[in-house]
Amino acid sequence: MQRIQNDIKSGQFQPAYLLYGEERYLKRQYRDRLKTALCAPGDNMNNHFYEGKNVSVGEIIDLAETLPFLAQRRVIFMDDSGLFKSGGEQMAEYLGAQNESTVLIFTESEVDKRSKLFKTLQGKGCAVEFAAQDEKTLKRWVAGTLGKEGKKITENTVELLLNKIGTDMENIHTELEKLICYCMDREVVEPQDVEAVCATRISNRIFDMVTAIAEKRQKDALELYYDLLTLKEPPMRILFLIARQCNLLLQARAMKSKGASNKEIASGLGVPPFAVGKYLSQASRFKSAVLRRALSRCVEAEETVKTGRMNDVMSVEILIVSVFEE
Repeated sequence: MQRIQNDIKSGQFQPAYLLYGEERYLKRQYRDRLKTALCAPGDNMNNHFYEGKNVSVGEIIDLAETLPFLAQRRVIFMDDSGLFKSGGEQMAEYLGAQNESTVLIFTESEVDKRSKLFKTLQGKGCAVEFAAQDEKTLKRWVAGTLGKEGKKITENTVELLLNKIGTDMENIHTELEKLICYCMDREVVEPQDVEAVCATRISNRIFDMVTAIAEKRQKDALELYYDLLTLKEPPMRILFLIARQCNLLLQARAMKSKGASNKEIASGLGVPPFAVGKYLSQASRFKSAVLRRALSRCVEAEETVKTGRMNDVMSVEILIVSVFEE
């Protein structure tokens, strides 16, 4: 990321850029910074945008070989072309002899670092990975974003925010805008503000549902299920998320029993380090045999729906209730 910033500052650009990884917000930010630096406002003759896997590589190359019209350079943007997973050989060959007046900017969710195209671009241009940010970075970013608007927030309130809405920066940015508007002239963002205006991510509702099941609070578990249905969540997606949660708890128990650190467990589960304690606490409420049986019942519930023996809403409801029979 620093290299991109340096290129923009110096005005000396690479022939090709690859922005890849799971952090969509940062990818978009840096793509837009490159766009602002490379593209003249209102120039529709020399700036081109392609999206999706149906792009014609031959067409792109022909365009890249065309000299810019009354401009210093031609800039071609490609989003999620899939070329860095397969079918990128022709583009890799072109990068070896690319037109000097053309800049290619790829934005990809997934890449194969073993592919010829990835290795060629890495050698000829600039490849930057935008991975999910760690807890410390996110906390600093949240505080900095609010600080620019004259707001303050405590570390405990930031943790509440991240636990409630997740760690996707695009989503966090949206929720921060809501908080800033909600707090108006107040300087400090309080926990009750987060609870009042920030949308709880679906996985958190599933977490709460499983906690209710573990504590034998049948009414609360069902109310959470009905809330999700009201929010137009498909019952089969809720079923999938319940199964996923049970699987995560099994993994957390197994890794902890083998002496794994919280950081290792977080990496294995794909969750933020600050959330590991919650998963381990919830896992301790269930015996491993109960979690495995719950997974089997999720499979059975899915089968009853797919074979037409029961509708999806009722099938998931019976699954939730049946756990209380353990």
